[in-house]
Amino acid sequence: MKVLVVGANGQIGNKVVKKLADHNHQVLAMVRKEEQRSNVEGKNVKAVVADLEGDLSPAFGEKLDAVIFAAGSGAGTGVDKTEAIDNRGAKKTIDEAVKHNVRRYLIVSSIGTDNPESGPEELRPYLLAKSSADQHLVQSGLDYTIVRPGMLKNDSGTGSVQAAEKLKDYSDSSISRTDVATALVEILDKPNTHQKVIELINGKTPIPDAIGNI
Repeated sequence: MKVLVVGANGQIGNKVVKKLADHNHQVLAMVRKEEQRSNVEGKNVKAVVADLEGDLSPAFGEKLDAVIFAAGSGAGTGVDKTEAIDNRGAKKTIDEAVKHNVRRYLIVSSIGTDNPESGPEELRPYLLAKSSADQHLVQSGLDYTIVRPGMLKNDSGTGSVQAAEKLKDYSDSSISRTDVATALVEILDKPNTHQKVIELINGKTPIPDAIGNI
């Protein structure tokens, strides 16, 4: 598949790019700055410079099979940036996918976006932004999957997770960014994940089996 990865220079996005390339997908890696090209380009990967707060046309100038939205405003940014990237930016890419008939669309959201008002006060702007983008995707008519990981960590991952449309046990609600990236690549071409929300946290089920059981 030819896949546009939005947020390719980010912590999850960069891992997704490498894993897609290793699986022989053709990757269009979207970065914000020209100097970020070298961070993502390689075998099966071509970088494209475009801005979620500006012109997205370079990212949709080629025929695509899928979009993976892994961008995020990041910790320490204000509410305005969160709204611009996690809400409006995501919606722009969804609308571009519809416009260019890119049927498959995956988005990295967050556990808690189904009820953002109940989340910690400091996280509510983020959860509300993600929730709004998720709803826009559901209404888009695309073959979407909304991936809602728990608290993200920077360890090497285990290759095993808990995955369900609604988890029952949140006792260990963390997950490695590496495992999230692995799950996204696994989900990409699995029809059983279309039009579904998948919550994702640490677990003991190998990722292919966990996704296959959704």
